[in-house]
Amino acid sequence: MRLEDQLDRLAELGLPLAAGRTVDELLYSWPREAYERKPFDLVLFALGCAVEDEPWERWFCDRAWHFDTECVRGRGSYVAIARQLCRIAGLPDALSGLRDHVDLGAEEAWIEYTADGRRVNWPIEVRDDWADLMVVGYLIDELEHGDRRFHVRHNGQAMTLFFLDDAAAARLNALTDGQAVAPFPG
Repeated sequence: MRLEDQLDRLAELGLPLAAGRTVDELLYSWPREAYERKPFDLVLFALGCAVEDEPWERWFCDRAWHFDTECVRGRGSYVAIARQLCRIAGLPDALSGLRDHVDLGAEEAWIEYTADGRRVNWPIEVRDDWADLMVVGYLIDELEHGDRRFHVRHNGQAMTLFFLDDAAAARLNALTDGQAVAPFPG
């Protein structure tokens, strides 16, 4: 299936290319044949990525993020995770006053934020540089609203997260023979 046709189908499900993103930018990272060999496989991964060219921090899709769970380096790691979750939920200001503390050597970590007028502080289990998925689940719980939820597509130690309603997720799974997404475990 042509890459452009795959993108059209995904846009119908609520996963369009972000404003200003182009097919040429997708082709900068992988050849057309790689996208078209197994329809929807690579393009679903790519939608969660940033463009691999300057200027940086331009995401292919506003409702997707490729989350490498081996990403904890120190202070700011969980703030970065929370901001990405807010971005793909379309709620950039939902978690305000974000702060974290991560000391891998001392195995101490926490994240703090305000949501709906409540100040929240979660302790984080430190396991080397792996993200604490229970805390990620708490952040996700703060951001899910209406009939839209976080859905996950696993990729080894990483995952691509999508923010979709259940009907769109079901249609996406139908396009991929049930191989696309599942609700984020929580």
